[in-house]
Amino acid sequence: MRKSGILNRHLAGALAELGHGHEVLVCDAGMPIPVGPRVVDLAFRAGVPSFAEVLDGLLDELVIEGATAAHEVRAANPAATALLEAHFPALELVPHEKLKSLSADARLVVRTGEARPYANVLLRCGVFF
Repeated sequence: MRKSGILNRHLAGALAELGHGHEVLVCDAGMPIPVGPRVVDLAFRAGVPSFAEVLDGLLDELVIEGATAAHEVRAANPAATALLEAHFPALELVPHEKLKSLSADARLVVRTGEARPYANVLLRCGVFF
């Protein structure tokens, strides 16, 4: 068993398969899950694990070259807005319906237990060299 890092074997395996340009949707418990991408559902109960915990863990493991979120997050979820803008100064904001549409092309969906609205982000993987 791993001593540190991501312990969930499904998530660790899925992350190892990602390459440059692949997209990962990190979403709250209410986001519709698109058909097609691999899904790792971490939701245990409302709020567990939180969007922030999952995002921070993923950012420890991945190189991210871009991020997209719904512009509705600004009005509906100030905590998620602050978190996303702190991590991604060039955060792209699109209408929530467009984010759902873009999510269909994600390689991986990671569902959190977050129960606050619009705690969703589409991450675009970069390379470490």
